[in-house]
Amino acid sequence: MAPPSLAVLHAEVDPALDLLTVPQVLARLQLGRSAVYGLLHSGQLTPITLGRARRIPTHALTDFIRVRLDQEAA
Repeated sequence: MAPPSLAVLHAEVDPALDLLTVPQVLARLQLGRSAVYGLLHSGQLTPITLGRARRIPTHALTDFIRVRLDQEAA
C-alpha cells in the first residue's frame, strides 16, 4: 500500500493542533519573555516538548485566554 500524499496528511490535520513557538506566543499575548515563561512554569499555559524545543498548542493558548476571560467576568 502506498503512503498517503502530503496533501492528504495536511488536509487531515486539525488546525486546533497547530503548534506555536514561545516568540509566537509572546507576540500574540503581547507579553514579555519572562511573563510567558512564568505562565509555562506555573502550568497556566501547557506546552509540549519535542526534543529540546518547547511548543504551545494553539488550543492550549485558546483555553488559557478563555479561562482568563471567565475569571475577569466573574
